[in-house]
Amino acid sequence: MSDSANWTRHGITDTRLVRHFSYVNGKWVAGDGNETLSVTNPADGALLGEVASMSAAQARTAVDAAQEAFATWGMTLPQERSAVLRRWFELMIKHKEDLARIMVLEQGKPLSEARGEIDYAASFVDYYAEESKRPNIEGVTSHLPDAEVELWLEPVGVAALITPWNFPAAMLTRKAAAAMAAGCTVVAHPSGETPYSALALAELAERAGVPTGVFNVVTGHAPTVVEPWTQDARVRVLSFTGSTNIGQLLYRQCAGTVKKLVMELGGHAPVIVFKGSDIDSAVAETIKAKFATSGQDCLGANRIYVERAIYEPFCERFIAVTKALSLGVGLDDPDLGPLMNEAAVQKQEEQVKDALEHGARLGCGGQRDALGPLFYQPTVLTDVPDAAAIMRDETFGPVAAITPFDTEDEVIARANATEYGLIAYLHSLDPRRIYRMSRALQFGMVAVNRTKVTGAPIPFGGVKQSGLGREGARRGMEEFMEMKYVCRDWA
Repeated sequence: MSDSANWTRHGITDTRLVRHFSYVNGKWVAGDGNETLSVTNPADGALLGEVASMSAAQARTAVDAAQEAFATWGMTLPQERSAVLRRWFELMIKHKEDLARIMVLEQGKPLSEARGEIDYAASFVDYYAEESKRPNIEGVTSHLPDAEVELWLEPVGVAALITPWNFPAAMLTRKAAAAMAAGCTVVAHPSGETPYSALALAELAERAGVPTGVFNVVTGHAPTVVEPWTQDARVRVLSFTGSTNIGQLLYRQCAGTVKKLVMELGGHAPVIVFKGSDIDSAVAETIKAKFATSGQDCLGANRIYVERAIYEPFCERFIAVTKALSLGVGLDDPDLGPLMNEAAVQKQEEQVKDALEHGARLGCGGQRDALGPLFYQPTVLTDVPDAAAIMRDETFGPVAAITPFDTEDEVIARANATEYGLIAYLHSLDPRRIYRMSRALQFGMVAVNRTKVTGAPIPFGGVKQSGLGREGARRGMEEFMEMKYVCRDWA
């Protein structure tokens, strides 16, 4: 295990936040046989430390703890659950800088983005601390004489949460805070590439007084940890953020126990820019949509459609801004950091090569950077044909693909021609066109003349193979609840 001095030199002041064991039933637990999982810094490949690699039996033990805790937590007064969540939120804000630096070291994103993610992660805990007090019994006009009808919302039980490496804090709190506010208990599995952020949140949850067994974090190899949860009938809901392929696998594995599923899967977001738009604003917003988190974002812009009348000036400005973006080590706070792993870099290389072979033009970038093997230069491809792989497959990296279009109907058809349906970005100043396009685009979310749309009060999610259910807002909490119908006769 890494020592505290290694973390202190990176500016982390409270090294107790750096935990190497799983958190189960209120205890820090090593893997069976002291099995471990190595975690490296994507910026330089240096070993950050090793975390416990838990066995399938230990994963089931976490469910034992959560199931036992549910008997009490599910019946706890909502205002008491609220108070616990409120303390957790306050501790996250207090330790924001340490949490951000831990994230940068294991994930690679720029420091300012990591700080922003901690604010975002904490906002879900803050929001659900309040929302936990609001599910009410709903009265319904009876259809039967002398009968009283009520609808109750009750916590579903143990919730299994599987979170990704690109947003290792926010994706956990968005799920866990909603589940815990609803009265559910949690078994969570963070990505093996970024477990330290989740373990730091577990440390703060313990300090906040989250009762034993309510919040459990189990590290290790995903198939070993997660498959027992999919087969366990006591796990009543599974929430997953990740690729569509893995989502499909989990869907099949959960079928035998008929769990509730909440899935935020892949995306292939189009950006559509019409003539008459503010080109400078459209370029600036599309840069954000493409290069945030070094392009490793399910909301990332993948296909940029620009009306032909403004295509050339848009491309010129977009390339110029892209060339000015800085690439570097996350703690130096550049515009972009390294990619997560070698597979991610290879995907950029393959998609760029394929696009060029299909006739696309290289505007800038297009190769690894001398900074290190996981640094890929911000890249712009223009005149990209629909036949290129990048126009069908999620890029998840800093490669922008731009192509012209001529008519509204044409671009609607091209934008919708995907199995994904998470978010679409639209730039237009024509209110009638904005309305038509917002209705016609087959996506769960539409951002008009802006990039940032997410937040705790909004129901985040997609359609088609981009997922099931919603996260955030009241609906995000209701995903962890069941409706009970009570029909009562007082006679």
